[in-house]
Amino acid sequence: MDSMQLDKRLDSTEQVVEEIMRLHRSLPPRPGLDDVEAARSLILNVEKEDQAWLEAIADQRTPSEVPGDLFTVLQEMKKGLVLFRSKEQRREATKLLDLETVHSSFDEFIQRASHCIASPSSNVSAPSRPPRLPKPPGNLYSSEKSPVRPKDMVSRDDSYVTTKAKPSSLYGDALVAHRSPQLLDSTLAAGKSPGNDGEKLSLIKLASLIEVSSKQATQVLNLQNKLTEQVEWLPDSIGKLSSLTSLDLSENHIVVLPNTIGGLSSLTKLDLHSNRITHLPESIGEVLNLVYLNLSSNQLSSLPSSFSKLLKLEELDLSSNNLHILPESIGSLVSLKKLDVETNEIEEFPYSIGGCSSLKEVRADYNKLKALPEAIGKITTLEILSVRYNNIRQLPTTMSSLASLKEVDVSFNELESVPESLCFATTLVKLNVGNNFADMVSLPRSIGNLEMLEELDISNNQIRVLPESFRMLTKLRVFRAHENPLQVPPREIAEKGPQAVVQYMNDLVELRNEKSLVVKPKKSWVQMCFFPKSNKRKHNSMEIV
Repeated sequence: MDSMQLDKRLDSTEQVVEEIMRLHRSLPPRPGLDDVEAARSLILNVEKEDQAWLEAIADQRTPSEVPGDLFTVLQEMKKGLVLFRSKEQRREATKLLDLETVHSSFDEFIQRASHCIASPSSNVSAPSRPPRLPKPPGNLYSSEKSPVRPKDMVSRDDSYVTTKAKPSSLYGDALVAHRSPQLLDSTLAAGKSPGNDGEKLSLIKLASLIEVSSKQATQVLNLQNKLTEQVEWLPDSIGKLSSLTSLDLSENHIVVLPNTIGGLSSLTKLDLHSNRITHLPESIGEVLNLVYLNLSSNQLSSLPSSFSKLLKLEELDLSSNNLHILPESIGSLVSLKKLDVETNEIEEFPYSIGGCSSLKEVRADYNKLKALPEAIGKITTLEILSVRYNNIRQLPTTMSSLASLKEVDVSFNELESVPESLCFATTLVKLNVGNNFADMVSLPRSIGNLEMLEELDISNNQIRVLPESFRMLTKLRVFRAHENPLQVPPREIAEKGPQAVVQYMNDLVELRNEKSLVVKPKKSWVQMCFFPKSNKRKHNSMEIV
């Protein structure tokens, strides 16, 4: 209220005009057109969101074992919290709209003041000219045209900003100085950091940024860790960003995505990792150009069936969620190359996964898998399969068809054995079957077929003897066999390294082959009984003659 200066003496028209100018200049900068539009849209969104929450709370049924009054108290508290958060979310938008209203009112007052000065019928005597003016002004604005409407004077787009006033204007350059729009940092839309001040965007600022990005046809928007904790949902206006190709909203506090997300028709990359998203709208399937989707570290318990429409999707990260199953529709993702579902509660893969004909990498560590489907043998493009820390007891025999397989990690499971069929995947480079808890006692006899194998881990099992074909693994450079009761080869040989083991097994086989050639075979029991001596046979035959 200090700017009011009610005790200031005003004895002339010139002083009154100057006071009018000063009061106008005392206002905070006027919000841009996009800010105002975003604020109005945001308030509508908040109201719609409130209605949805309140209806959901009202639809909740009282559990049979809970007193009705007690449950009613819980519902009322939930409603109160919804309304409180709503008020918080609308506060900034309401403040911005109030500021716009004040600016509009002041513009009308200035227009009236301008007419008072310029009107020849005015009873007020013409004021003496300010020292800086060469002649009395026609009105408060520099242009000879009718004054521009307030809403057309300011915009976040530079092309809409009022040009600098001419020196002959009574208002001088003050109009430009105080009507400039509050532009949000444009580096956000360029995918760069918004600066070193660490300031984060509130819901209203996010809505404003979306409006600007929509008009500028922004292609890349990076909002990683840029939103305040109060921003739990995105404005519906996000669907306006039809030119956007890359959107990063990771490391925020988003709980839900709007249905309008399907409007991002050009989007190829969407990163939402490290939020609190509990479910996805069906409209996610309308983002048909999506190639990369990261939903890791959220709270998803299921996926919408519309996932089957994402035919261009190549990378899908669903790790660190609460998924128990994968939908059958995942088999429709014919372009999918990388699937990461680590750290979930998945008990089985759908048989349809065999339809992912481009899949190269599957990571499903830290789940509850009991087996892998036989259909996995259909994915002939598969190169990496990692299923550590599960409950798998056996591998499918169809793995022999995986002609591109390079890495397999089934450690920390319950494998009882490794199927011989795996040894026909001769492209295998890394194999980890260590730390299985079902007392694995042997390796497949034909393991020597894996001539490309470079790394082998059989640690923490019950293997005593390596198969003779082990000598064929001439490219092996890493061999982990600790915590096994190895006898062949002896432990001291295994500790010397993989090639020492290979050489030992090779020497052992050669030695056995040599002994088999030198030592004559013993006579059989039949020979000893019926032909005890060779000369006896000759004697008997002579007697017969």
